[in-house]
Amino acid sequence: MQILSLQDVSKDYLTDGQPVHALTGVSLNVERGEFVALIGRSGCGKSTLLNLAGAMDFPTSGKVLLDGVTTSSLKDRGLTRLRREKIGFIFQSFQLLHTLTVFENVELPLLLAGKSNPREAPRERLAWVELDGLGDRYPHQLSGGQMQRVAIARALIHSPSILLADEPTGNLDTTTGSLILELLRRLTREQNTATIMATHSPEAASLANTLVRLRDGKIQEITRR
Repeated sequence: MQILSLQDVSKDYLTDGQPVHALTGVSLNVERGEFVALIGRSGCGKSTLLNLAGAMDFPTSGKVLLDGVTTSSLKDRGLTRLRREKIGFIFQSFQLLHTLTVFENVELPLLLAGKSNPREAPRERLAWVELDGLGDRYPHQLSGGQMQRVAIARALIHSPSILLADEPTGNLDTTTGSLILELLRRLTREQNTATIMATHSPEAASLANTLVRLRDGKIQEITRR
């Protein structure tokens, strides 16, 4: 079942008064449970595509549909609800709050959404990423791989339909990065979540079942296997 559709999408920016074509004529459909790797050199449009897919930005032309909803048609309240309920984000730099414990970092999106007594879900998510027992620690007491697993647990707290990962192994060593990638692959398989990952790493991309190669803001090739 399709969860994301980019239809002839282009995105332009102005830099020093000059137009920059970040994406040009991009079309891509993503199914639930599909693991997609966006690959290509820096500046090819990977991060722009992720931002559009996550309704953090909007196309200059074309349409982005997330679970059948055109993202650019929504007002602020609708966008907030869409991001909160449908999308999980994972970043290269983890983006954890260092004044909060591991448990509190995972719990925070539920508190911001006004959920009452949201104690069980964070425990379940931490157990799923194999960090049960570490909820009382602070991020600075964790390894890089553990911090990224906390970030994954936080991203999954709302059971999103789609997970967006921007270079999720970029700050990790090879062994730890492989563990994180296997966790993402397990996620797509067990929870039927679509995962879209931007990466420079051929090794990381090899674990995805769909490869989207970008160059100069255009899709060169889509390989499904």
